[in-house]
Amino acid sequence: MSAYDFDLFVIGGGSGGVRCARIAATHGARVGVAEERFWGGTCVNVGCVPKKIMVQAAEYGIWAEEAGAFGWDISRNAHHWPVLKQARDAEVTRLSGIYGRLLGNAGVTSFDARATFVDAHTLDVGGKRVTAERIVIATGGHALRPEIPGAELGMISDDLFTLEEMPRRIAVVGGGYIALEFASLLNGLGAQVELLYRQPLPLRGFDQDVREAMRDALDARGIVQHIGHEVTGLEKVAEGLRVSTTGGATCMVDAVMFATGRKPNTQGLNLEAAGIAPGRLGAIPVDGQQATQQPHIFAVGDVTDQMNLTPVATAQGHALADTLFGGQARTVSLANVPTAVFTVPPAATVGLTEEEAMLGGPIDIYLTRFTPMRHTISKQPRRTLMKLVVARDTQRVVGAHMIGDDAAEMMQGIAVAMVAGATKQDFDRTIGIHPTAAEEFVTLRSMTRQVG
Repeated sequence: MSAYDFDLFVIGGGSGGVRCARIAATHGARVGVAEERFWGGTCVNVGCVPKKIMVQAAEYGIWAEEAGAFGWDISRNAHHWPVLKQARDAEVTRLSGIYGRLLGNAGVTSFDARATFVDAHTLDVGGKRVTAERIVIATGGHALRPEIPGAELGMISDDLFTLEEMPRRIAVVGGGYIALEFASLLNGLGAQVELLYRQPLPLRGFDQDVREAMRDALDARGIVQHIGHEVTGLEKVAEGLRVSTTGGATCMVDAVMFATGRKPNTQGLNLEAAGIAPGRLGAIPVDGQQATQQPHIFAVGDVTDQMNLTPVATAQGHALADTLFGGQARTVSLANVPTAVFTVPPAATVGLTEEEAMLGGPIDIYLTRFTPMRHTISKQPRRTLMKLVVARDTQRVVGAHMIGDDAAEMMQGIAVAMVAGATKQDFDRTIGIHPTAAEEFVTLRSMTRQVG
């Protein structure tokens, strides 16, 4: 008999933690998992899932605007926020329940409680002491509120999902994908949106051509962009909330949402009792096998602040469970991880940006911009950009980038090709599906430019 209560204990019931716990249990391990807030974590409850539902709601209104050009008489009336809220919350509740059932069906012992370290093998779980041979930290992250005067008057992204009514005028602060997604969906639902960010372009870290195209797409949707503005304070006045920025500029809105960064959830875990020293912003340093400074304690997902995406956390949790209990030593590569920004229109990317790729040697760029068929008919100012970055010496496609309708759906397939090492010639030999926008990725024959 083991000297421990569990072979594995997972702190955190989000995507990465639940996957790790469930797979370890199917391999025969005695597994416990604790979640103090909600099963499914940020993604299911206050992230990817409810956000995507709201993006889809916004798209219906936009389609109604375009329908007349196709012969449909559809009127776009005022959006009913409570109807959307009820449907969204019901779906979130359903999915959160599924996470709990998956654990129960796998034989995992679940605790609706906070877990903190007592020592390197002992946890306090809701006031109960439990021991584990191995421990996984999968507590995710949380949104940050800036340290400026009046910051308490603004919301963070979580708060949007608790609103009973949509603000008619809202300022979204930030230039990353979370800020842009919320600005876009609120605009689509009928709000007047002011977007404030301090960079010269949105989406820092994305390809330059995509960043420029996104700026133009936001303009086309009527989102007012305050470029190069850093918010310095909020003030409650009779007309609403006054937002002050660097340079003395102000704007007046009904609500403010901060999307200015996230931080790993490590505060209060008592990591020092386990002999773990957190790094920047409280992130837990790990090696290639997800192990911390203590070889029997691991961390997966956003708490490591490596690549904060739900599928990455899930993959890390699965690989770790296979390695520890399944006899299959596996790690997760963070190269060629596809990701999407669910704006209107959406953006998606996989691999290296042009700026990153050129550091590795000469590259060839293939790029096209066009108006998709739907929008040539509807006369909406919606443009698509597609771009391939190719290493000149090997002709491997090392980056693919897109902004336009269905970008995320297309990029998943492109990612498979890139992980498999596809070359530009492989793309050229592939027959396109006509008429689609996706076929443009395999019909890009004219090089746009060479770099290096």
